[in-house]
Amino acid sequence: MLDLAKLVVNLVGARSKIVRRPLPEDDPKQRRPDISRAQKFLSWAPRTPLKEGLIQTIAYFEKLLSEGKMRDLLTKERSA
Repeated sequence: MLDLAKLVVNLVGARSKIVRRPLPEDDPKQRRPDISRAQKFLSWAPRTPLKEGLIQTIAYFEKLLSEGKMRDLLTKERSA
């Protein structure tokens, strides 16, 4: 997670500081996502590398922000 956080901060050019906090007691120490069911039943597998996907996601949200549409998106999410 730390590597992911550093990558995001770097890609957005933020001066944000990453804050580490204690995990909740029941939080798993290491996650190992298993996408085998998605591959088997949906014939799905990730096609976009992580960094490229983050770049696309950041561009999407930057566009929403620049067009003033972020508030609409947040309002829509809250009412769903």
